[in-house]
Amino acid sequence: MVEIRSILATAVMAEASDIHINVGMQPVIRVNTQLMAMDFPIVSNDDAADILISLVGLEKFDKFEQTRDLDFSTSITDPDQRFRVNAHYQRDTIAIAFRLISDRVPSLYELHLPEKIKDFADLTSGLVLVTGHTGAGKSTTLASIIGLINAKYRKRIITIEDPIEYWLLNDNCMIEQREVGSDCPDFATGLRHILRQDPDVVMVGEMRDLETTSFALTAAETGHLVFSTLHTTNTSQSIERIIDIYPASQQTQARTMLANALQAVVSQTLFRRVDEPGMVPATEIMLCTSAVRNCIRENRIYEIPNIIETSRRYGMHTMDNSIAQLCLVGYIDKEEAILRSSNRSKMEKALEFAQRVT
Repeated sequence: MVEIRSILATAVMAEASDIHINVGMQPVIRVNTQLMAMDFPIVSNDDAADILISLVGLEKFDKFEQTRDLDFSTSITDPDQRFRVNAHYQRDTIAIAFRLISDRVPSLYELHLPEKIKDFADLTSGLVLVTGHTGAGKSTTLASIIGLINAKYRKRIITIEDPIEYWLLNDNCMIEQREVGSDCPDFATGLRHILRQDPDVVMVGEMRDLETTSFALTAAETGHLVFSTLHTTNTSQSIERIIDIYPASQQTQARTMLANALQAVVSQTLFRRVDEPGMVPATEIMLCTSAVRNCIRENRIYEIPNIIETSRRYGMHTMDNSIAQLCLVGYIDKEEAILRSSNRSKMEKALEFAQRVT
């Protein structure tokens, strides 16, 4: 039998970010974006089923066999480490993906995130979004901002997550963390009653449907500070995604609500560092100035990138600005910087010019 605790402990020692269990293969880990096989036996379908039962129990396993998908979190105590887990079926066999979660919330400085993000902890109301692809570090960024609030203020913070990733310990704040599936049946149900629980700050793991999005905007408009995530790659796309969630007949109202409630959007993606082992984020930051709010209300979203580009004095910057800066200080590879920019020829010229000047 494949011993999952040994696999996870070995992955922790290797400083892996992810562990993958697939039938017919040895367990695979991802270290600094690179996949590599582990020195463990090939996993059979019975092995995969036994692993999942050992982690969630028979009742949840029976439910998984019906839904064919299951999100949960688990931990090992030697070393002390937590994981976010997704179990699913592929080719009619069980597959399990583990994401390693740090045993403590890193600071924004440790994450190499812009100083401007610290200001979001000082907001008293409104909506702040952190966006990016899966694995871009969105949850870690939110946990770091919540950590700042916890250190500076005496507030009541309620989170709804699927699953809980970081255990947020009470410091100055009173924190409640609710996990979808165990503490509440789903995001919508948990959010429906949350305003009766006297929160100052609400963290919604993901704005994934109309009901969740509508709640987040309403809570932000009524004097609460709301943090959430979206699977979008830039700030303009994030705004369009929120508007598009609403039926066509409600989109004008939705634009008005969003223009009133939105405070900031941070989009991020991770790059492999070339100067040392590890990852570093590139970010795009949009702050809701009056110009941005007008663009949202009047459905001129296409103008927002230009506003970001010309508003660096306020702390805004585009993703390409951030990628170029990371390349120029030697954190990331020039070819990858060009490849992952939104305008490759412009990025190549900008980097060549900057290198000639310096």
